[in-house]
Amino acid sequence: MIGTVTDEVLRKSYPKRHQWDRKGDHGKVLVIGGSRRYKGAPAMCGLSALRAGADLVTVAAPETSADIIASFSPNLITEPLMGDYISVDNVHTLEHLASKFDAVVIGNGLGRMVETKDAVHELLSYIRQPCVIDADALHLISEDKKLLRKGWVITPHASEFYNLSGHRVQKNVESRVKEVIRFSKEFKCTVLLKGYKDVIAEGQNVLVNSTGNPYMTVGGTGDVLSGICGAFLAMGMKSLSAAACAAYVCGEAGDMAAEDMGPGMLATDVLGRIPAVLKKKL
Repeated sequence: MIGTVTDEVLRKSYPKRHQWDRKGDHGKVLVIGGSRRYKGAPAMCGLSALRAGADLVTVAAPETSADIIASFSPNLITEPLMGDYISVDNVHTLEHLASKFDAVVIGNGLGRMVETKDAVHELLSYIRQPCVIDADALHLISEDKKLLRKGWVITPHASEFYNLSGHRVQKNVESRVKEVIRFSKEFKCTVLLKGYKDVIAEGQNVLVNSTGNPYMTVGGTGDVLSGICGAFLAMGMKSLSAAACAAYVCGEAGDMAAEDMGPGMLATDVLGRIPAVLKKKL
């Protein structure tokens, strides 16, 4: 069954708030990412999760970048990890940390070091919470897709999907739907294939999102998307709804930003408009 992501899908899926709610009731997100070279990506992801409504976000990153990530905003909590890259030496700390969170996002700015690949494999074997796998983590698991689990979301663009699946997707929705269904059924995960029209599938259930624009090819918008998705999972949304609503909200925020900024739009402009989208659509 193929459906369309609409305002109504978002309104039905987004958790309601209640007078006696307390800190943490609306989700705690752990972002695992960053490296000596890439520091902005996990910060962007974490801030997007907060803007999407998560109560608490912690970014676990190598100590060479954790302090810089913290400087992006006092709203982010950071967990400095030993070394310039995440490695197997950090896995025990990350496993203990992950157990305290409602959802995990992994991959943003992670890098592709061999040591990091080993750490990601070991860590994903442990994690049982809802998880978003994005960016470098998609590359690192391409040879061991059996790590994927039901309730997890992967967020590849076309090239990343080819690296994962060995199948090239065409620039039309029909072929993308077919490939995404096939992959989701085989590996029991939720797939959010990014593109001019995003295709989101959990087995035979498919949603297509039409928000967004070509200016969103700018670096960092994928980090914004994964942060929103992580927040929605942490709030208790099912994986298909979380992925579809994240694509919708991110695209709407991008459309607002493009209207103001045009080709000079940045990912931070998209991030900054997430609250406006939620206020307007909920």
